[in-house]
Amino acid sequence: MDKPIKLAIATEDGAQISAHLGRAPYYEVLTVEGDQIVARERRAKTFHAAGQAHDHHGSAGQTMHAGMISAAQDCVAIIAGGMGKPAFTSIQAAGVQAIVTDERDIERAARAYAAGTLVNHLERLH
Repeated sequence: MDKPIKLAIATEDGAQISAHLGRAPYYEVLTVEGDQIVARERRAKTFHAAGQAHDHHGSAGQTMHAGMISAAQDCVAIIAGGMGKPAFTSIQAAGVQAIVTDERDIERAARAYAAGTLVNHLERLH
């Protein structure tokens, strides 16, 4: 049997993947074992919980990215419909895989990731 994995999926509503990581107020964290979703929880992204804005760069941007990553530190991947290169780099540096997908359904994306079929659209980084 496959070992369970946790995935943090950027969302605004708990059902659809957010088009942009920085604008999503939540992660829907799914635990996947094989092709089954065995647990699910919603986590507020620390950065959004603090009421910060999305468009920070430099040291403010690094603080923002650390806040976005902290809510998903126990996950193997953070999945969103889009993200900036600085966020992508920060996520990867934290030892978490960053995935940019065109899939919009959270559960389909989680199952595809677990199956190794979720395409990472790096051309969508900005």
